[in-house]
Amino acid sequence: MYIAMNRFRVAPGRGAEFEDVWRRRDSRLREVPGFVSFRLLRGPETAEDILYVSHTTWTSRAAFEAWTRSEQFRAAHAGAGETKSLYLGPPQFEGFEAAIEM
Repeated sequence: MYIAMNRFRVAPGRGAEFEDVWRRRDSRLREVPGFVSFRLLRGPETAEDILYVSHTTWTSRAAFEAWTRSEQFRAAHAGAGETKSLYLGPPQFEGFEAAIEM
């Protein structure tokens, strides 16, 4: 099991717009071998920003890495620059391999 997360700092007052971008996005994840699940998590909101995390679960790190090199990945990220005003800096990636599963 591999979990891939990107942390996003979103401009104050822009959370609904950010969520709508993700809701309308054609991620094509279900077409990719090894994909298990996706969640967009909303974290704390301060006067400076709103924290969001995209959270995908994969059968393996290799499956995730194959996704990042796929046509589906390129298609899903094609319009990313159009929403740049929503973000306070670039997303920060974190990847985790399962050490213990129950």
